[in-house]
Amino acid sequence: MKHSPSPAPSNPFSPWAILQTTANLPRRIWRGVQRLLRQPRLNWTATILEAGTREEIVAQALAIAAANVKQCIEPRRLLNGEEKMVLCAGVRNFREPWARDFGFATFGLLSLGETTVVREGLEAFLLYQTAAGQFPVKLHSTGVLERYLHSLLGREQPTEKPLRPKYITAHHTVSLDGNSLLVIAALHYAKHTGDYAFIRQHWQGLCRAITWLENYALENDGLLHQGAYTDWADSIARTGRVLYTNVLYWKAVDSLAEASLYCEDEIQQQRRRTKANWLQENLQRHFWREDLGYYITSEQFNNLSSSGNTLAVVWGLASEAQSHMILDAMHRLQMAVPVPTQAVSHPYRRRYVAVENHVARIPEYHTHAAWLWLGGWHIIALVQMNRLTEAALLLDRMSAVIVQDGVVHEVYGKNGRFLSTPLYTSEAPLTWNASMAVHAFDRLKQSQLRAEKTPQSSPLSSL
Repeated sequence: MKHSPSPAPSNPFSPWAILQTTANLPRRIWRGVQRLLRQPRLNWTATILEAGTREEIVAQALAIAAANVKQCIEPRRLLNGEEKMVLCAGVRNFREPWARDFGFATFGLLSLGETTVVREGLEAFLLYQTAAGQFPVKLHSTGVLERYLHSLLGREQPTEKPLRPKYITAHHTVSLDGNSLLVIAALHYAKHTGDYAFIRQHWQGLCRAITWLENYALENDGLLHQGAYTDWADSIARTGRVLYTNVLYWKAVDSLAEASLYCEDEIQQQRRRTKANWLQENLQRHFWREDLGYYITSEQFNNLSSSGNTLAVVWGLASEAQSHMILDAMHRLQMAVPVPTQAVSHPYRRRYVAVENHVARIPEYHTHAAWLWLGGWHIIALVQMNRLTEAALLLDRMSAVIVQDGVVHEVYGKNGRFLSTPLYTSEAPLTWNASMAVHAFDRLKQSQLRAEKTPQSSPLSSL
């Protein structure tokens, strides 16, 4: 019996194949536009308080920030068919979980009592951790162009496809801070809830996350070296040993040492504690400048970056004297005026800022622009040092800027308004900012209650 010969494999680069593809292109584009237009319109209602007392404005700002966070919590499907409650970074442009954003947002989520979202969000990232220990930069189900078109036409991003991992940044670089932040978030979750069974279940994955980071400790001091455009300030070519990245790394190692009490023997516990202490000493030696009164950003840049400095105060890397010097310097340099808090004290030179930021006319995006997540840590640092009057002043400024728009924006300019140009509009809401605003309010309120020696009740219980 004769069989018909199998057809020869088609050549996608043959003239006929190219002609077919070109002929079908208008139809494919039209179908894509139809799918896009069938998506619901973005519907965000901003509640703006026209006037009110200080207490009313602060309460309204807290309610707005909490609502912004909760609106971005949703169930999403993973590649293995599981469904997890996750926190998306935003609504319009960033309807997807980012390791960095989620890591910081967990502090506000726990203040709001959203423990399930924190646990399941961590489980989603742990599921996609590589064998070597790297966590994804983000989990996504749409491409860049698709997200842009939905945003441009005011449509909700589709969420039917499962979330898949992305390990490389938009600059085609490897980012380090997400690994540290997810370890910090997991261990903070366990400490906050007492769920150490979760930590024991995922202990090896958390340890692998630190082992993966150790590959970037290129010198004998154990500090991490990063490439350009790889940390949270990803429009800046900060290379080598950067304060922010290494403060997070130290905190992750320190937290792992603390949690090892529940997972490892005494010898291993001591090894981890010794490493954390060694990293702290080397951070002090490499970054602290007594003459300036703060930790410099890196060997490249001697400006004061609020991210690394405020975290050093809050997490106890800095001594009491150093902490007050840092906060004094930030006050002197007016880093929380008019909106708390700007990214760095002195702008980077033009050549270090990514070209796309110049094209979009937002070169200040990671320089003298202000981010409320930084403002949140700034407030908490002041609370930590018992400078409650200053902390309350910053919270008032933060509240005013939230209430003026009825939503927590991504980033704010020197004029106190959110950044917006013909090619760029600040994401709103941005849950990273909103979550840290909630956490800062909670920390300040609890400290004020302790100072007044009144019975403590959660200021977030009614939200």
